Amino acid sequence: MVMDASPLLAAIRFDAAGLIPCIAQQHDTGEVLMMAWMNREAVAETLATGRVCYWSRSRQALWRKGETSGQVQRLIELRLDCDGDALLALVDQQGVACHTGRRSCFFRALRDGRLVELSAPLIAPEQLYGGPAA
Repeated sequence: MVMDASPLLAAIRFDAAGLIPCIAQQHDTGEVLMMAWMNREAVAETLATGRVCYWSRSRQALWRKGETSGQVQRLIELRLDCDGDALLALVDQQGVACHTGRRSCFFRALRDGRLVELSAPLIAPEQLYGGPAA
């Protein structure tokens, strides 16, 4: 999937830290899976390889989705919003997207004045990473 990233990179308005938020959405169902950050290098690598790469703010390093869990995101299309300050990655998610073992990171909602979990883990976090969920 090698493509020239320069037109997109030129249009992105990275924040003061050099980052842009990216929402990952399952391309065929529309399910919103997660939000993570990308820097210029992560955007370029994602477009060059077709495998979604993010920037880990906690590790201060590139984070290739699935490198430790095996739950890879294959890029279908990368879209930039009207203001140039947010990305939407249409992906083909292999397995779960959330580090808690759920398909989506957006599994909690306010219902009747309470925060409720809408879905249970599909896989134990220990199976994904060899330790408990953070």
